[in-house]
Amino acid sequence: MNIEIDLGRQTLKLEVPGEPLRSYRISSAVRGAGEQRDSFCTPRGLHRSRAMIGAGQPRGAVFLGRRPTGEIYNSELARAYPGRDWILTRILWLCGCEPGRNRLGRVDSMQRYIYIHGTADEARLGTPASHGCVRMANHEVAELFELVQPGCPVLIHE
Repeated sequence: MNIEIDLGRQTLKLEVPGEPLRSYRISSAVRGAGEQRDSFCTPRGLHRSRAMIGAGQPRGAVFLGRRPTGEIYNSELARAYPGRDWILTRILWLCGCEPGRNRLGRVDSMQRYIYIHGTADEARLGTPASHGCVRMANHEVAELFELVQPGCPVLIHE
């Protein structure tokens, strides 16, 4: 299996060679595509799902520093922490595979903490709205998480 993320179409497709399995709306970086650290852009190129975090957590589980807080996202939390970039439900932590493009130095996707994760802002899926990560609907990221394995190739392109 492999994942293809099309930044122009704001879609994520899960495929086996030559056969699409699922297609999801996503939200990538509001600042567009880019690989530099601190750019708040979504990196392009070939990646792998290096770590998969959140197995067994409920839909809407809140993560800080890749650890579940024990909270479930709700309107009270949203009011208590306005402007927070919510990382919910599951995390697929991406590792770049192309040295100089998305791996090592100032372009290292893993050191930039680039994830595929659930979001509190599902209404904006289909439009760029993230700080660099790839956001998905919570029920869809949970489904994707169950379908792929660590090391799954992830191609991000415009």
